[in-house]
Amino acid sequence: MDKIKMQTPLVEMDGDEMTRVIWQWIKKDLLEPYIDLNTEYYDLGLVHRDETDDQVTIDSAEATKKYGVAVKCATITPNKARIDEYHLKKMYKSPNGTIRAALDGTVFRAPILVKGIEPYVRTWKKPITLARHAYGDVYKNVEIKVPGAGKAELVFTGADGQEVRQTIFDFKGSGVIQGMHNTDESIESFARACFQYALDRKEDLWFSTKDTISKIYDAQFKDIFQNLYDTEYREKFEANGIEYFYTLIDDAVARVMKSEGGFVWACKNYDGDVMSDMMASSFGSLAMMTSILVSPSGVYEYEAAHGTVQRHYYKYLKGEATSTNSVATIFAWTGALRKRGELDGNERLQKFADALDEAVIETIESGKMTGDLALITTLPEVTKLGTEEFILAVRDTLDQKWK
Repeated sequence: MDKIKMQTPLVEMDGDEMTRVIWQWIKKDLLEPYIDLNTEYYDLGLVHRDETDDQVTIDSAEATKKYGVAVKCATITPNKARIDEYHLKKMYKSPNGTIRAALDGTVFRAPILVKGIEPYVRTWKKPITLARHAYGDVYKNVEIKVPGAGKAELVFTGADGQEVRQTIFDFKGSGVIQGMHNTDESIESFARACFQYALDRKEDLWFSTKDTISKIYDAQFKDIFQNLYDTEYREKFEANGIEYFYTLIDDAVARVMKSEGGFVWACKNYDGDVMSDMMASSFGSLAMMTSILVSPSGVYEYEAAHGTVQRHYYKYLKGEATSTNSVATIFAWTGALRKRGELDGNERLQKFADALDEAVIETIESGKMTGDLALITTLPEVTKLGTEEFILAVRDTLDQKWK
C-alpha cells in the first residue's frame, strides 16, 4: 500500500530521557512505514534548550501558530539537581508553560479507557475530562529569596504613574516571596474554551477555585466564568440538557470521588496539573491519558501528560530491560495526525490515526501490555512486554487492520 501523503507539516517537538527514546521507536515502527511523515522538527531536549538559551522553545511555539498543529514529547523542567547533572547555564522555565503562554490555550486531559484496567474509584463509569487553564499563576511566577528582616510589598504602577501598594508581610527573618499574575483576556479565553468543549461533548461543566480564601484573584476567575455563561452560554447549555456550576475546589474533589464521571472539570493551572495526574492514575496509569492544548485561535498541540520517565531511562542507559508505557505518547501522535488530516481534508490520514488508536487498545485488551498495566489489570492471562516489544506488538495488530 502506498504511504499516506501529508500536505501540511506537523510541528514536531522532541523531548528528553526515556520518552525521547520511545519517540524514535514510535516514528520508526508505527508511523514511517505507513506515512510519508512531514514534520517541522524542533529539539526541545534539555541539552539543546540550553545551547539555544531556550530560544528553540519559543521558536517551536511560533511554528505551531503558523502550521496549526503540533505534537510534543515529554520534556524536563530543570531543578537544581538537573542544573548540576546537565551543567546548565540557568534554571529554565517549564517548556510546557512557555508554549502554553505563547498559545494562550486550555489543556484538556481525559483517560484512555481499556477493558481490564478498572478505575480505582469504583463509582467512575465514564471518562472525566480535566480542563486545565494553561497560562499564568505559579507557572509564570516571580520569586525572591528573602535574606533577612524587612518589609515585602505588592506594588502596581499604572500607565498613568499612579501606584497601588499593599504590604505582603513584615519579615522578622529570612523567608521567600512569590508573585503570580493572570489576565482577564486569558481567563475569558479559558472559560470560552471550556464552555465550547462541554457543548461539543454534551457534558456538564464544573468549575472550581478557592474564592473564599483568594477573594480577589480566584474570585475574578469565578466572576468571568459566570458572566460569560449568563450572557452567551446559558441558553445553549439548557437547550442541550447540560449544566454549568461553580463550587469550591475542596467540594469539587469530594463530589468527583462520588460521581459516575462523564463531565468536564475546569481547574486553574496548578489545580489542573495535580488533578489530571490524580485522574490518570486513578483510571489506571499516568501513561493512559490524552492531553490536548487548544488555543482560542484554533491551534492544537498534542502531548503526553506524564514526565520523561527518568528512572527507566537510567536503566536503559545501563542496558537493562525496561517496560515503559508508550500509550499516551502514541495517542499524542495520533491526535495530532488526526487533527492535521481534519484540517487538510486528508481522510486517509484521519483513518490511519483511528486505526492506530484501535490497534493500541486491542493489543492491551488481548493481554499484551507493559509492566505498569500488568500489575493492575483484571484480565486473567497477561503477557508483560518490554518497551519496544509493546510497540512492535501494536505494529502487528496495526498490520492486520491497515491493509
